[in-house]
Amino acid sequence: MNPLAKELNEVLEGENPALYSALSSLGKDLYFPRGILAQTAEVRQGAHRYNATIGIARSKGEAMYLPAVMDLLGKLPPDEALDYAPATGNVQLRHRWLSDMLKKNPSLAGKKLSLPIVTSGITHGLSIVGDLFLDEGDALIIPDKYWENYNLVFGVRRGANILTFPFFDEGGGFNIPAMASEVGKALDEKGKAVLVLNFPNNPTGYSLLKSEAKKVSEALIEASRLGGALIVMFDDAYFGLTYDEGVFGESLFGLVAGAEENLISIKLDGATKEKYAWGFRVGFITFGLSCKGEEEKAYSALEKKVAGAIRGSISNCSQLSQSVLLRAMENPKILSQERERQRELAERALKTREALSNPDYKKVWDVYPFNSGYFMCLRLKGIDGEEFRKSLIADYGVGVITDGNDVRIAFSCLEVEEIPSFIDILYRCAVEHQEKCSMTPPA
Repeated sequence: MNPLAKELNEVLEGENPALYSALSSLGKDLYFPRGILAQTAEVRQGAHRYNATIGIARSKGEAMYLPAVMDLLGKLPPDEALDYAPATGNVQLRHRWLSDMLKKNPSLAGKKLSLPIVTSGITHGLSIVGDLFLDEGDALIIPDKYWENYNLVFGVRRGANILTFPFFDEGGGFNIPAMASEVGKALDEKGKAVLVLNFPNNPTGYSLLKSEAKKVSEALIEASRLGGALIVMFDDAYFGLTYDEGVFGESLFGLVAGAEENLISIKLDGATKEKYAWGFRVGFITFGLSCKGEEEKAYSALEKKVAGAIRGSISNCSQLSQSVLLRAMENPKILSQERERQRELAERALKTREALSNPDYKKVWDVYPFNSGYFMCLRLKGIDGEEFRKSLIADYGVGVITDGNDVRIAFSCLEVEEIPSFIDILYRCAVEHQEKCSMTPPA
């Protein structure tokens, strides 16, 4: 093992033994080398005369550029647009994201968090957490309504044993007992459990109610007291997009971060949905720990391991995207602009709910509860989901996503006035398929 990795491991073992024990073999091996990037960072702070370190070209005191490129980039100076970003991201952006996170999540008040680390989107962040904590065969627990990319990120790449529990209980709320049972079983059998919670949920568009959020956080804290290590990833891709009174508008991360030594809380979020900048690929990892000694030491060691994972895969994230995002976040108009976009999405969600209220539709599908995010789901009755999807494309020019008999609808992509017609088309297609099924003689 590299001495630098060993040094980081010793820090983590001393500050939080549960976290150290939960590291994967790769997680234990990760470190940030004292090589080109580390030396360049030191030089940038102290070498005021000449800097001959980093592998870029400079001219007249700024990054060398092609006018054909810079002419497209508006007001950004070449260094902000074209230079390399640090492995952990633009430090000003990291502090700004933390500041905004604290304002939007009052439950984080007074808690010691890590400085968010920049990733190339939330998927990259999830992948890094998988590298840190998942060995082949480790339990990765998710609700049965989940984003299919988790299979690639955790199952294919890390070889995790993906375990699911029913997302909804009989009353149409989040199935807290099923979650707690699956977590408790993994902790009892393996001494370690990794759980992913995604609210607002993709694909269902469901967010926890305030009463549910309190119960979920209590269940996680109680489970962590069973012993072992409980790592909880909060995939907050659709953070802030809630549309009903009574919905918990904060991240669940705020209720559990730092609650117990054995509970390792990790928030994944980004500009993708929050700032309507999907192609920027700027995400963040934030840790919330309780340690025997100083959390700052553990955070510093974790940051170096994450930096090593970034350095060893993509080297660093887009400087251009980070610079644009930082400048946008410094614009005093951005909050009102975010609220306006959220209002538009809320109108679409409510129009979708209204359009689905036709009692005739109950013949062909059930509607899963939804109150947030980009999506909602239908459960088809006696209709093959894949055949239904293909017919929608071929016969009506309409596209949806299906998973078995579940149909995911991205109302975020539809104008308000388009929604009633869209739902009616789905109904007509579903009726046609039901009629075909009733006419088909049994085998």
